[in-house]
Amino acid sequence: MRKLLFPIIVIVFTIVFTTVSCKKKSENNPAGKQQNTSSPEDMAFDSTQVETFFAKYPKLEKYKPEVESLYRKHQFHYVWFDKNGINEFGNLLHNKINNLAQEGVQTVIPYKEKLDEIYDDSDDNQKPNIDIELLNSALYFFYADKVYHGLDAQKTKDIGWYLPRKKQSYVSYLDSLLINPSLINKDEKGVLGQYYLLKDVLQKYRQIEKKGGWKAITVDPDMKSYKPGDSAVAIAQIRQRLFVTGDITADSKSAVYDSALATGILKYKKRSGNTLNKTILPEHIKNMNVTVAERIKTIMVNMERCRWISNDITKARELIVINIPAYELTFLRDGKSVLKSKVVVGKALNKTVIFSAPMKYIVFRPYWNVPASILKKEILPAIEKNPNYLAEHDMEWKDDYVRQKPGPENSLGLVKFLFPNSNAIYLHDTPSKSLFSQEDRAFSHGCIRVAKPKELAAMIMKNDKNWDLEKIETAMNNGEEYWYTLKNKIPVYIGYFTAWVDTDGVVHFYEDVYDRDETLARLLFNR
Repeated sequence: MRKLLFPIIVIVFTIVFTTVSCKKKSENNPAGKQQNTSSPEDMAFDSTQVETFFAKYPKLEKYKPEVESLYRKHQFHYVWFDKNGINEFGNLLHNKINNLAQEGVQTVIPYKEKLDEIYDDSDDNQKPNIDIELLNSALYFFYADKVYHGLDAQKTKDIGWYLPRKKQSYVSYLDSLLINPSLINKDEKGVLGQYYLLKDVLQKYRQIEKKGGWKAITVDPDMKSYKPGDSAVAIAQIRQRLFVTGDITADSKSAVYDSALATGILKYKKRSGNTLNKTILPEHIKNMNVTVAERIKTIMVNMERCRWISNDITKARELIVINIPAYELTFLRDGKSVLKSKVVVGKALNKTVIFSAPMKYIVFRPYWNVPASILKKEILPAIEKNPNYLAEHDMEWKDDYVRQKPGPENSLGLVKFLFPNSNAIYLHDTPSKSLFSQEDRAFSHGCIRVAKPKELAAMIMKNDKNWDLEKIETAMNNGEEYWYTLKNKIPVYIGYFTAWVDTDGVVHFYEDVYDRDETLARLLFNR
């Protein structure tokens, strides 16, 4: 009897426990839905749903290869959901996409209403959904494409003057962002640091625009110049204009050109690439009358240019940068400017090319091998008119070309700096020193003339104990042509920026010497 009683008790207890347990489960899940204790990151979906998604959202078809690559890497598991719903980076990405204008990007956001609906409805965010998952992924690649990469290479190739950097992969980068979303606010993906400085200035100028911008300055047709001590209605307007952009700290409303205004004029001229004097000319007023809307467009155009340059170039310990519109060379060492020099660049018909290459040689007392185009268009016609032309210009035939002998009258001056490239561009000295006093310095056939060639050579050779300034001067002024090979090659970057923010956070606007901004703006604002 006791043997039969124990199994009966066990059976009864099991039935009671099961009933109670089921009751508790029913209370916790009144709808009777199947409970899934798996984390979303552990859940996989059918790979064919990617194809279905892009059929439903064709405006994002461009990013299908990246999306497929992302999910192959993750074995088609969800990446945008955690146990609390859409993860932190998903919400941050939504905010970033809605504020693309802050990144200097003007574009239509595909399926924006659908995206906003997803993030505005918190209830739907609590469980994995394949449309939400794939829409987040596709729009992540959309954002990366617009902010980090910029315009398609083919579009800028059609302009005929510049190609963006090679498109990078953002698949692996997403893994880093999912772990640390704050990385999206940094230049981890190679965007030039200047981009973020321009981004800050863009917000400042948009605030100025919201407040009404600045009023146009009335130009007196008989006005030749304004100098300290002069009085005119326009002077009060100039004062107000400079106050709006922070070039002066207070607006006294005075129509007299006083010392406070002179300080603002010098600051304005410095960041506009003008000669630093206190005289105000009609062309300076014309520049001040460029609207805030146009300045904003210029900032955005130059933010786009930043996207085309890998910041790897700025990681070099030494770097030589030439900004064509600024007519300026900067030598950087450990990220700090150690030398600045005025330069002369190619004229409109012989535009200096934008590119980068490592400097390998310095040539003292160089021969100038006259390019075939110059020989045909200029030298040969000159010889026909004057048989003594070559002798008078210290030139000679060498095989089938003409070269100019070394010396102070040589067109390359007393030293040149070579970074071999297919464009045949290099830096060099010049006997025409007076050109450096001009505000607009686009006079060359394409190569770049340097105002401080001796100082540049000394800076490049600074760590070579066998050379000092005295030896450099001797090499420049005596003897035959001499080639010096750099022990450590220095990258040279020739760029084109009409807006640039300096290390003090001050924005400089330069003349668009090759008329490139408007063409780029049309592409940028119609993509």
